[in-house]
Amino acid sequence: MIRAVISDFGGVLTSPLSVGFMAFQEASGLSLEQLGTAMARASEEHGEHPLFELEKGAITEVEFRDRLQAHLDGAFDLEALRSAYFDHMQTNQPVVDYLRELRGRGLRMALLTNNVREWEPLWRSKLPEIDEVFEVVVDSAFVGLRKPDAAIYELTVERLGGGLRCEECLFLDDLEVNCEGARALGMTAVQFVDAAQAIPELEAALAGR
Repeated sequence: MIRAVISDFGGVLTSPLSVGFMAFQEASGLSLEQLGTAMARASEEHGEHPLFELEKGAITEVEFRDRLQAHLDGAFDLEALRSAYFDHMQTNQPVVDYLRELRGRGLRMALLTNNVREWEPLWRSKLPEIDEVFEVVVDSAFVGLRKPDAAIYELTVERLGGGLRCEECLFLDDLEVNCEGARALGMTAVQFVDAAQAIPELEAALAGR
């Protein structure tokens, strides 16, 4: 029986994140390929992927920039990245409204996001009704864990309380790797493509609960 729904933030409750990254690429002149290469080299140098470390709150935005800058010919502008990312982010209102409806039906609701500590005021401002929809918010940058690590799913379930088990949770995320992590713990998972696809799939899962 499904008693709780756990949702991702970026790319589910918002427009696709790729739009912001493409805008950053155009504004900065740095290609995504160049950034990927810089991240790979920074990973080799420091022993950890810089984006993963940023999302776990293990390094700051400035440290993230400096790790990439060491392997880039052009300047890596944090302000330009932040502006492009959030200026092109729009709320996916149909999904937000649907999840609010699920809470009204009595389902427990949690938000589980891989995010950046310094960005918390910015992403929360994109979803002012966050505390109306979700009773629990787990942000990777504040708990030192990130999806698809099993521990962050388990922490979310624990914070929902009430003796909830992973098998009683329905998970929604735009990345299949994160859905796989949820399924490995016994959760039912739906990979988000768009509202027209995801809402019926969630309803079907709930109907079988």
